[in-house]
Amino acid sequence: MIEKVKTDKKKLLIYAHYYIPDVASTGQILRELAEGMIDEFDITIVCVVPSYTGKIADEYKKKMFYKEEINDVKVIRIRVPEFSKSNKLSRVKNILSYFIGAMIATFKVGKMDYVYSISQPPILGGLLGVWGKWTKRAKYIYNIQDFNPEQTMAVGYSKNKLVLKAMMWFDKFSCKQADKVIVVGRDMIETLKGRFKSRKVPNHAFINNWIDEKEIYPLPADHEKVVSFKKKYGLQDKFIIMYSGNLGLYYDLENLMNVIKKFKGREDVVFAFVGEGTIRENLVQYKEKNNLQNVTFIPYQDKSDLIYSLNAGDVHWCLNAKGIKGVSVPSKLYGIIAAGKSIIGALEENSEARLIIEDTKCGYVTEPGNYEEIEHIINTFLNEKESNVLAGMSERGRDYLVKNLTKDVSVQKYIAEIKSS
Repeated sequence: MIEKVKTDKKKLLIYAHYYIPDVASTGQILRELAEGMIDEFDITIVCVVPSYTGKIADEYKKKMFYKEEINDVKVIRIRVPEFSKSNKLSRVKNILSYFIGAMIATFKVGKMDYVYSISQPPILGGLLGVWGKWTKRAKYIYNIQDFNPEQTMAVGYSKNKLVLKAMMWFDKFSCKQADKVIVVGRDMIETLKGRFKSRKVPNHAFINNWIDEKEIYPLPADHEKVVSFKKKYGLQDKFIIMYSGNLGLYYDLENLMNVIKKFKGREDVVFAFVGEGTIRENLVQYKEKNNLQNVTFIPYQDKSDLIYSLNAGDVHWCLNAKGIKGVSVPSKLYGIIAAGKSIIGALEENSEARLIIEDTKCGYVTEPGNYEEIEHIINTFLNEKESNVLAGMSERGRDYLVKNLTKDVSVQKYIAEIKSS
């Protein structure tokens, strides 16, 4: 019998909500983070069974908990009810099931030195980290990908003052309990300070999200699989303006459809939406009602195929609704510039994504809600599509990413920040 080699690696528990094979952007980031830190920590993930689409495979419907190991990372999965993204009640049931299940799963993981949670699900993600800190007597690192209730307030998802006040109290409590708060944008540091009126601000650090530049990179337009993707979805011989990612509330997509409608007669351009989300059906209905022949909807692509779909676009949207500055950073930005694509940005001044686009000159950007300027930017790209302008943007964006926004750069920062907590 072979004895297991003893390890002196510190133990790290990560509450992930979603984890591979789910396609949620936070789940993909946490997978790369966990696997990137496996030489430094003994890592256990607590997450739901694969269910980002709302559906759950039969093999995950038999037990409450499932233990797996993926690339040396231990994974405890929690069975949750199926849900519909358009049904608030079913989503709440699903999220609460994860929260309660994760609290129970905490007792199944043994001693931990560090506990790490992200701000997903909103508020509950932070509270799970506090629970892990208390029950495991561990150092707690709270990674805020999105500030809530600020995000909820910005898009008017809830106007209940009592609920919003309670959300703020609980998330500030999680921040205070954390040994370190890590935010993903320079503008988010100001939001954290603002929460505490710059008094007794929790210990904090800023680390960009990233993309694996070895997985997503520029491909030639005639690459077999890029051509195949275009052919499959009727995009051949078109200038493709693409939105790739979650079709959710935080991107002002419904109002942008009014801008897209102005290009209804242009047969040389197609507006492609790749992904799923709560407002997808609204966008589809708008397209059908207005007979927008040059708008198409494409399902989520497997991560292994993302390189081909991103490369199929000539220009990509990078968007946030007004009020999201300092609250969230659109992670799709990293995939766009990794693929060497130009950007149409509707982002607030001094927001992290806008700062990167302006620093690199890899696209044109304006304020959210400035629909006249967005229309002008689309026309500018259509006029420049035969020039070298797009190639210059592509090169500048990709060069910046390779120097500053790679997985290895950010993962090393996380290791240092966790160990110094």
